[in-house]
Amino acid sequence: MSAPSQPAPARVPTPIDAIAERWVDTVARLRPTKGTYIGHPGSNHRLGDLSPEGLAEEETEARRSLAELSAAPPQDAVDAVTQRALGDQLRLLIEQSEAGLPLRNLNVIESPLQEIRDSFDLMPRQTEADWADTVSRLNAVEDALAGYRESLRAGVRAGNPPARRQALVVGAQAARHGADTGFFRALAAGATGLGPAQHAALTAAADRAARAYADTADFLRTELAPAAPERDGVGREHYALASRGFLGATVDLDESYEWGLAEVARMAAEQERIAREIVPGGGVPEAIAALDADPARVLHGTEALQRWMQDTSDRAVAELGATHFDIPEPLRRLDCRIAPTQEGGIYYSQPSDDFSRPGQMWWSVPPGVTEFTTWRELTTVYHEGVPGHHLQIGSGVLNRGTLNAWRRQLAGTAGHEEGWALYAERLMAELGYLADPGDRFGMLDGQRMRAARVVIDLGVHLGKQRPDGGGVWDAEAAFAFLREHVTMDPAFVEFEVNRYLGWPGQAPAYKIGQRRWEQLREAAAVRAGADFDIREFHREALSLGTVGLDTLAWALDGGAAAAVASGGGR
Repeated sequence: MSAPSQPAPARVPTPIDAIAERWVDTVARLRPTKGTYIGHPGSNHRLGDLSPEGLAEEETEARRSLAELSAAPPQDAVDAVTQRALGDQLRLLIEQSEAGLPLRNLNVIESPLQEIRDSFDLMPRQTEADWADTVSRLNAVEDALAGYRESLRAGVRAGNPPARRQALVVGAQAARHGADTGFFRALAAGATGLGPAQHAALTAAADRAARAYADTADFLRTELAPAAPERDGVGREHYALASRGFLGATVDLDESYEWGLAEVARMAAEQERIAREIVPGGGVPEAIAALDADPARVLHGTEALQRWMQDTSDRAVAELGATHFDIPEPLRRLDCRIAPTQEGGIYYSQPSDDFSRPGQMWWSVPPGVTEFTTWRELTTVYHEGVPGHHLQIGSGVLNRGTLNAWRRQLAGTAGHEEGWALYAERLMAELGYLADPGDRFGMLDGQRMRAARVVIDLGVHLGKQRPDGGGVWDAEAAFAFLREHVTMDPAFVEFEVNRYLGWPGQAPAYKIGQRRWEQLREAAAVRAGADFDIREFHREALSLGTVGLDTLAWALDGGAAAAVASGGGR
């Protein structure tokens, strides 16, 4: 269903492919942490220039690449999609730069402070050369963070600082990394197999990086926070730019807010109905208590969790591959693992280009957590694995004979990727895999949270009126609303809301993306009439790679073929 049973014959690269490949090289040169993420050669020993001058260079390169791209006629439909998708991304980067968004780039989960620290998790540390790269990047942290602080200062001078909440919370994160027991010094202390000179160099570099994080923590708390506004919302103009980036689409923000409210109500009503199936006469709290108390739904220890993940994934691949999906052999392997970190959360890492490293599903288990309930997590395995991210992203990797490196590695958007994964959860319910009321209840528990954050994110950042008539959305109302609609630890609720407040547009992309996928399938069914084949729809859609949602809709509606016929991509 998702891809042909064998990789397509290699396509002859075109001038547009070359432009896209050069943009990948440019991104890796200017933002080496992204180079590390995609495995770009020569990235691991460096960090980028995060100063205003470095940001300006990125905008200049985007303008140059956009000019080249716009002048190149597409040779085929693949080119037409690349031209449209990359053009949209470059134009958005320029618009965001002109609006000053990079000068306020600070949030609790995905801003330069986290990107730099997280990059060390992805770097190999087996050989002396690997450790030399680690030492080199550690030594680069000081200058990178100094440039980053200058960009944040420029944002303050331009009247465009991040919110005070983000400065204080991220300041606390930076302080933990810069502490004697923090990440960098622990990295050096835990290194093994190094000679005395290399270990001394590693220790000195780690100390230097830790001090840079401690200095940045002081800056955030004592210089930036006092200059930052109390208001968390970014306003409509900045929000629209951010939303376009995460969706790869332009949506009606006000209509999306109203739809989010309706989705929350619909999810809550459906969950209440199924709760009564689980506990006659009971509600959601009683159903949760009953499911948590069911020994058949409880796993004890991470070894049992890993085995259950792997068994569930293997069964889904085998059964779906035999019935509803054409799953090529390279995609039939998905390794389910317990992550070495203890941050919480579950995530997917894509296979290498040659599939020598398979797709992997990781579960990061917080300290002290030893019991896991399958009713909460069954759809998570489908979300991250098959038919979710593994089938989706792995299909793009398998298509390397057709798609250029940018299409395979950097074209993705949260709306496409996470929207597909939520769509996959619902698809599994349609296919009968969530017939058990407890499993379906668990799927709805997650989808209700995703709907609630559409409301919170849009409500706070656009200054919408709250549905309870209590005035305009603010952080306090956001915390209360999420607590009402999730059954999770208070620390999780706090982190999640802080994430929404500082990373506008990202969290709603999941549910809005799911909505768009469902609309695209419906539109395809209308076009095809009695000839509609859902397997063919999915195969065609996923063969495009993880492009923006507007480009996806355009391509599925025949836009790419028409663009080639007319000699232009837009």
